[in-house]
Amino acid sequence: MGYDLKMRVWRGDESGGELADYTVEVSEGEVVLDALHRLQATQTGDLAIRWNCKAGKCGSCSAEINGRPRLLCMTRLSDFEPTETITVTPMRTFPVIRDLVTDVSFNYRKARQLPGVQLGPRDADGKRRMAQIDVERGQEFRKCIECFLCQDVCHVVRDHEDNKEAFAGPRFFLRYAELDMHPLDTHDRRELAQGAAGLGLCNITKCCTEVCPEGIHITDNAIIPMKERVVDKKYDPLVWLGNKIGIRNKDANGRTEV
Repeated sequence: MGYDLKMRVWRGDESGGELADYTVEVSEGEVVLDALHRLQATQTGDLAIRWNCKAGKCGSCSAEINGRPRLLCMTRLSDFEPTETITVTPMRTFPVIRDLVTDVSFNYRKARQLPGVQLGPRDADGKRRMAQIDVERGQEFRKCIECFLCQDVCHVVRDHEDNKEAFAGPRFFLRYAELDMHPLDTHDRRELAQGAAGLGLCNITKCCTEVCPEGIHITDNAIIPMKERVVDKKYDPLVWLGNKIGIRNKDANGRTEV
């Protein structure tokens, strides 16, 4: 059963813009991206939207719906009253290119600053081994689709443009944690996370976790453990002494903690 949906869509570019009012016919079971596509097809063919898979896996169609960062393809119209006006705006944290499309290159610059995995020597038989529990631990982090909604909602960069130089953001704290917790990786990223990535600026409000479409517990499982690792290295006297004289921490199975 169809009905007429009232929408307000931000139109403009880097020089400025404004909200434009539209009424578009929609059908039961559709999502906000469907409504925008119909708007493109019937009323405003020059509306710029970034999207790809329409299945919540590419992370391309990130925007703000009624002020909340969400994926356009995963936001059902049934979440709103038929009489409600839905307002769609671009992600506020990043520069606007045109309409709902933003320049997210900030995130790729931050990604290049993060050292990749550095594996130690193989076992005597030429293989590398890790416990199943360690394999499972990192699976949650790998669910990230890089929609950058967590980056968009993070007030450290959202409300303070000058922080961007010194702050990587939750998406990359997730990556720091994933690599630092990998039992086969030998690179110690704790100082880099604290220094160049600005981990200390995060005050763990959990807003990044709340908007993650993959349900990743960014704050509890990545940011807080990474903060604890940084504190251990910086302030624990035994850890400090061990690092000073070249002794690495070992877990109960004799593996090196990185």
